[in-house]
Parts: sequence; structure tokens; C-alpha cells
Amino acid sequence: MTSEAQRVARHVGWRPEHLREHREAHGLTLEQAGERLRQVAEQAKLKGIPAANPQTLWQHEQGEVFPGPHYRRAYCLLYRATEPDLGFRTALPGEETSFKVTPVDDHLNGAHVLAVERAIHAIAPGDEAADHVTLQQRIIDAWKRRHTGGDPHRPSLILVGGYAGSGKTELARFFVQLTGWPLLDKDPLTRPLVEKLLVALGADPNDRHTNVYRENVRPVEYDCLMQPAMANIKCGISTVLTAPFISEMTNADWMQRLANRCNALGVDVYPVWVRCDEESMREYITFRSAARDAWKLARWGEYVSTIDMDLRPAVPHLVVDNRLGTAVSLADQARQAMGAVYA
Repeated sequence: MTSEAQRVARHVGWRPEHLREHREAHGLTLEQAGERLRQVAEQAKLKGIPAANPQTLWQHEQGEVFPGPHYRRAYCLLYRATEPDLGFRTALPGEETSFKVTPVDDHLNGAHVLAVERAIHAIAPGDEAADHVTLQQRIIDAWKRRHTGGDPHRPSLILVGGYAGSGKTELARFFVQLTGWPLLDKDPLTRPLVEKLLVALGADPNDRHTNVYRENVRPVEYDCLMQPAMANIKCGISTVLTAPFISEMTNADWMQRLANRCNALGVDVYPVWVRCDEESMREYITFRSAARDAWKLARWGEYVSTIDMDLRPAVPHLVVDNRLGTAVSLADQARQAMGAVYA
């Protein structure tokens, strides 16, 4: 097997020639494609703007280097295509792989509405008891009504959970951009407190795996997340929360207590679980280069052995399938179609 064939074989379904075909179909040279790639990444405010020099793009097209997540997202936005369209991977069963958004005025063709609805329909029932249609409609309605007096429904509390690197923060931000509801993200909200508390306990500020963190710090961390969420909904403000919620969503008693408190305030609770695959999670975690992830990356095999990829919440819930970045790609396409920038 040649070295190029070996590289391609490491990524199932990778067809690097498709990337060149799309570039040539757009009439772009490598230099022009690189410039456009940087522009679209900057406009979308992607984390990690790709350098996109011609040599790197050539290596991608020749199969010498597999594009990282920031490059793949930028390529998809530049060519208005999905990862399977561009040959980065094989499409998942039933995955929609065509986003042909025509370049005419969206007021005439409604492409932005169709793109948003397509992305929101990625929210699927995780079990028979989950009402995914109601949440889909509330998000779409809130997006449409942002400038017409607000959301007419009961307030909603959306919990977006999943393992580290699953893409839950990106999806939570997308919901927020559509609805205008506030986002409470556990990491930026609690990290300063968590790190100082760990140091005060004589532990590593980046510890997220020992009993010191689990028993003494984690309960405080989640309490700091839930208290402002409850303050919001007591004011009738729909809110999106994002955190792993591994212990919480799998604890039927915890979820029932939360639902009871919210129901008493006239608020509906929607647990959303983000499904992902091991390879994608490792790639996302590596790319974000957060100090708190160092232990996971250094002992990846040990870490993965402690998680259950088939884990689901213990209560009626919704599922967003982000294996191989499918749901994030849908969100990217929708945001591009409606002219939104990234949070």
C-alpha cells in the first residue's frame, strides 16, 4: 500500500479528490481558494482561523494531510456543501448531504427558513415518550418572533448534555442564536471558581477526574450553573443550559425534582442529549487545547473505557446525532443561509 493510500485508509470514506473537484467547479485557483477560505472563516467567527496557504490546500487535495475540524467547517461553508459532499467521510445512514442554497435574495426563495428547519429537525426523540416536535416548533417560532414581541409559549428550560467534545456547546449556541434565549455554559460560568477551589483543596486546578473534584467540587460547580437558571425561569425567561450533565441526566430522581420545580413555575424542561463518536470527540478535544482536557488526552484509552457511548438520559429526552460532526454541519449551513455569525 502506498503512503497516500495508507493516509486515506485511516479516515473511512475520505476521498480527497472531491475537494479539488469542488474548487475547480467554483473556478478557484489554490491561492484564491485559500483567500476565500480565510474570509469565510473570519465572517463566521470560527475558532482557529485556518492559515489556508496554497501548500496546505494542495496537501488536503492530494490526500497527504487530512483537514482538521476548523478546515473542514470552513471548506463546507465556502463550497456550501457537507463533509460527505466534499469527500471527508462516508455519509451516515439517512444523512442529508445536499445543501444547494441558491445565491438569490432569501426573501424570495426562503432558503434561510428551510436551512433552519432542516437543522432543527436534527433534534430527534431519544425514546417514545419524548415530544421532539414541540421543542422544534418552539425554537423555530422563537426565531421567527424575536422581533415581533417575544415567545408566546410557556418558558422553556433546555438542558444540552453529552460527553466532552461531543459538540454540545456549538449546538447550544445555535439554539440561542435562533431563539434569542440566554445561554448558561457551565465551563466559562464556573471555571474560575472551580480552579480556585481545587487549589484551596491542595489539588490540580485542571483536575476533573479525581475524587477531590467529583466529591468536593463538582456538586458546587453544578449548583452554580443551576441557580442562575432557576433565577431566569422564575422571571419567565426561557434558558439554554449546556454541560455534560452525565450524572444528572442519568439520575431519574434528579431530573424529576427539576421537572417538578419547573412545572410549578409554569416552565417546560427539555433534556437534549448530543450523541457523538469516539474519534470525533478526541479530535474536538485535541483541537480546543483546554488545560482541563490534558488528563483525558494523555490517558485516552483509560478515559474512553470509563464512558458508555450508548449512555442516554433516564427520563424522556431528545437526541441530536452529531457523529462525525453531522449536526454541527447542519447548524453551520443554517447560520450561513440566514446570514448569522457565530457566538
